[in-house]
Amino acid sequence: MIDNKVIVAVGFAILIGSMSLFTVGQTEKAIKFKFGQIQKSDYEPGLHFQIPFINNIKKFDARIQTMDSEPERFLTAEKKNVIVDSFVKWRIGDVNKFYTAVSGRSEQANSRLDQITKDAFRGEFGKRNIKQLVSTDREAIREILIKNLKPAASNLGLEVIDVRVKRIDLPEEVSSSVFRRMEAERERVAREFRSQGSEAAEKIRADADRQRVVTLANAFKEAETLRGEGDAKSAEIYANAFGADTEFFTFVRSMNAYKKTFSSSGSMMVLDPESDFFKYFKNQGSGK
Repeated sequence: MIDNKVIVAVGFAILIGSMSLFTVGQTEKAIKFKFGQIQKSDYEPGLHFQIPFINNIKKFDARIQTMDSEPERFLTAEKKNVIVDSFVKWRIGDVNKFYTAVSGRSEQANSRLDQITKDAFRGEFGKRNIKQLVSTDREAIREILIKNLKPAASNLGLEVIDVRVKRIDLPEEVSSSVFRRMEAERERVAREFRSQGSEAAEKIRADADRQRVVTLANAFKEAETLRGEGDAKSAEIYANAFGADTEFFTFVRSMNAYKKTFSSSGSMMVLDPESDFFKYFKNQGSGK
């Protein structure tokens, strides 16, 4: 039978052995203390050794953290207030400084970093007007803020990864004034566009009227030319026909004259019976 003392000794050895080992995960940073003093902190992920009852280990989250600030008012170069909503991405850089400066507490780190960030925002926003902040300089501000925050954050053992402005709002009283100015400006631009459109429309109408007059004149000219050519051709045909058979042509012309003269009932004419008008009437009875 195994002696109880052996069992106790083995159990104690196992306990001491388990207390002598600790692990550091991929997403952790660890500090080893000796009687409350930092002894070592540059641990790689894996299994490590400590002396039970002499050393103790504290572990900290090494993943990227987000400090989401409450919206804050800042003055622009125009002495106008803007309300800025922003956040900062950070992680532990130097775990020794992190523990010493903020006792290893993320909440305290966020509080200290928030104040540093607001001071940096205040300095940069005070150099720019609202238009620059909203439309043109946001990326430049981001780069400057990251550069300015890194030294101050490093004193807290933090590494700043990114700084972002989620939105920039105007206070209600400023918004109304800005919107009125924007509305007036848009109305001015609209009037200018309408004026330009009216001017262009008048030019188009004037050009269309000019082309219409030119087209009608050219068409009238062409029509008159064709009419003259037709009349000339008609006269030529008429002359040729008259010359080919003068007697027949005279007869046809006389028949047309009779037809027009006696086309209406009750017509009366006072003429000399011997006149040329009745030439073919007088010859009607002579013949066969």
